[in-house]
Amino acid sequence: MKFDNHGILKMAPIDYSANRVKAENPIKIQDLSFRDGHQSLFATRGRTEDMIPLAEQMDEIGFHAMETWGGATFDTMHRYLGEDPWERLRILKKYMPKTPFFMLLRGQNVVGYRNYADDVVENFVQRACDNGVDIFRCFDALNDYRNFETAAKVVKQNKMHFQGTICYTLTEPRMGGKIYNLEYYVNKAKELIDFGVDSICIKDMAGLIAPYDIYNLIVELKKITDIPLNLHTHFTSGMGDLAIFKAIEAGVDIVDTCMSPYAYRTSHAAIEPLVISLLGTNRDTGFDIQKLSKISAQMEEIIPKYKHLANNPKYSIIDTDVILHQTPGGMLSNLVNQLKAMDSLDKLDDVFRMLPKVRKDLGQIPLVTPTSQIVGVQTVNNVLFDSYEGEYSRITQEVKDLCYGLYGKTTKPINEELRKKALKDYPRGEQHIECRPGSILEPEMNAVKEKSDGLAKDIDDELILALYPVTGKRFLKWKYGLEDKPKDVIPKTLEDVKKESDLIAKALAGELTAGKKSNGQMHEMEVIVDGEKFNVAIPNAKGSVRPARKKKESKENKGKNTDEKAVLSPIPGMIVEYKKKNGDKVKEGEVVVVLEAMKMMNNFEANRDGVLSGINYDSGDSVAKNDVLFVID
Repeated sequence: MKFDNHGILKMAPIDYSANRVKAENPIKIQDLSFRDGHQSLFATRGRTEDMIPLAEQMDEIGFHAMETWGGATFDTMHRYLGEDPWERLRILKKYMPKTPFFMLLRGQNVVGYRNYADDVVENFVQRACDNGVDIFRCFDALNDYRNFETAAKVVKQNKMHFQGTICYTLTEPRMGGKIYNLEYYVNKAKELIDFGVDSICIKDMAGLIAPYDIYNLIVELKKITDIPLNLHTHFTSGMGDLAIFKAIEAGVDIVDTCMSPYAYRTSHAAIEPLVISLLGTNRDTGFDIQKLSKISAQMEEIIPKYKHLANNPKYSIIDTDVILHQTPGGMLSNLVNQLKAMDSLDKLDDVFRMLPKVRKDLGQIPLVTPTSQIVGVQTVNNVLFDSYEGEYSRITQEVKDLCYGLYGKTTKPINEELRKKALKDYPRGEQHIECRPGSILEPEMNAVKEKSDGLAKDIDDELILALYPVTGKRFLKWKYGLEDKPKDVIPKTLEDVKKESDLIAKALAGELTAGKKSNGQMHEMEVIVDGEKFNVAIPNAKGSVRPARKKKESKENKGKNTDEKAVLSPIPGMIVEYKKKNGDKVKEGEVVVVLEAMKMMNNFEANRDGVLSGINYDSGDSVAKNDVLFVID
């Protein structure tokens, strides 16, 4: 039985050995385990030390490329793991010399959450090339390809591969309607072809793409280009492997998968079932299933180190509701964590109801980093702080920048009433721009070097500071031994995991006694085992168990205050900077402090004229909900 060139049922005699006859048109596979896999499931906390034992074996599989960098890794590594992101690239390249590396680059956003000046983008991409990136998967959250120009220039100068990306998003359950339809995506592909990309990626970050929709899209794109097409989709809705199969039937050239321990849920389809399913067909991967199985078994042994970071079980399985609320997995976990921190998880349904309205007000933009965070955090602010729907009483800095045009052109026009409110007293002016955002941004690298306080030893250090001024400075102090790393940054060992598990087992068996308190779902207990004190959390009913987080004690004079003169933090976050200091006179409406919450910047202003006092935090300090930010006398 033979099918046409698009069919996958053109069978050859099945040879299960690694030396089987090569397929006529083997599908190329890119592995995401070292980046998007653990980002999707374990909050990007995968450590380099756990990748090294697997790296040499992964290099022997025959992947078209491996994603080893980009996305949230740069942020998470220096902020939470105490690792140098540049060093990971160099280390993995040493262990995987044969397999090309690719990274996820956010265009003019680089690996941050705003558009950076051209000199930052140029230096970053150059150093990424120097340190081992071969393929640059470049996307823009608004599908505004003007934001590719600076990065693409440097990639081409280095003779590396530039993959242009179309962010896939919907407003309907299926592709269609007046906005995100087949015509929209074909036109975006034509823009990328004209741009001169080396390949095109369809990036489906929320797992929304339906099997027949991707089939039709690939067929149409194959009619207009021979440029290789790459499908990247998540498994959130449960359609991930179905979409991959239909894309393969339609003739897609490359697909993204994960090793099975890091697959499924809000992650991606697994490679192992795909290898077996295509075995003996004209799209056979050629991969050795025995080698893959061995690697997966080793990965399973590592996972207990990260299980405490896994998403809430409710959001770790197939979520067909994603087709309705269209929230990417990373955005969903951010929303849940933010609401938890504010004791407002009961408002999640209100957030889902409000999110499409906020998205519409902001120009029906795609939901992908950073626009997913921009829409998500603003929605949470509206739900928690507005006195009426549509008030936008607390507008984030990023929404103001979006309204000004600093992220690029939105799919549909932004609500003019919202834009006017967001741009009131906006420092760059109250009239929005329509040019390429990078063209109006002043160079940043010289200023970064001047303000580095001698911490930056080379250009890589300077780029860490350019992208993350506050947490980057803290990391460099750790890196060069000027400050000790906090305990929560130090890697957890499997021995630590076993000790915690044994402790919890004892607690559940009633072998430990201590004062208990209940938060409804969990009992928190302080227990002493072998002379060591631990805080543990055990469930009231069946469910997952994890150690309770130790709460940081506030410094002297910090804490809760209901004095009307005090401005309290309505959200937990990190102090970015104080614009004023104790003793300064302020006018009502002046920005006093900038607080980062869920990677978005929030300005807190003086609520009256007066003199400032009560500032007891420094840049980089964490604050809890209702902590005093400042007092105005």
